[in-house]
Amino acid sequence: MRHGDKINNLGRKKAHRDALLANLASQIIVHKRITTTLAKAKALRTYVEPLITKTKKTGNETEISHQHRVVFSYLQDKIAVKELFTVVGPKVASRPGGYTRIIKLGIRPGDNGEKAMIELVDFNEVYSKTAQAAAEAGKKTRRGRSTGAAKKAAPTAPKAEKAVTEAEVIEETKHDEKPAE
Repeated sequence: MRHGDKINNLGRKKAHRDALLANLASQIIVHKRITTTLAKAKALRTYVEPLITKTKKTGNETEISHQHRVVFSYLQDKIAVKELFTVVGPKVASRPGGYTRIIKLGIRPGDNGEKAMIELVDFNEVYSKTAQAAAEAGKKTRRGRSTGAAKKAAPTAPKAEKAVTEAEVIEETKHDEKPAE
C-alpha cells in the first residue's frame, strides 16, 4: 500500500525521474514556457519552485555562491543556472512564492494524454499587464465593488448621462450637415 507516499513517480525509476525533471527545469528556466503532460508539469512545479526560491539574494558572498552550487547540483546545466541567477532571480525577488503557472491545453490526439503549458508567471506580458491593472483597481468584492476605490468613487450615473449627451450632440451635428452635391 502507498500510505503517505505523495511523490508522483511518473512511471520511471528515481534516476530517470531526476534526469527528466532536471531537463524540464532547465528548459523552463531558459525558455520561460514549455508544453508537456499535465502530470509532468505538476511534478515540475514542485521541483523548480524551491530552486527559484534559492536565487533570492540574501546573505554574504559565500552564501550566495553556495546557493549557486546547490542549484547546479539539481540542474547540471551552467546556462540554466546563469539564467536563473541573472534574469529570473532578480525579477521574482519581490514575489513570496508561486513562480509558475500551469494552463491545461486539452488532450493529445494520439494517446489521449492531458497536455499542459507551464510557464514562469513574471515573464508573461499578457497576464502581467492585466494583473497590474487589477492591482491598481483594488481588491474586488463579491458584489463587484472595489474595496479601495468604492469609498472614494462618486456615483457613476452622472458620468453615464454626460456620455449620452455628448453622443447625442455628435449625432445631431452629423444629421444637420448636408451632403455636398
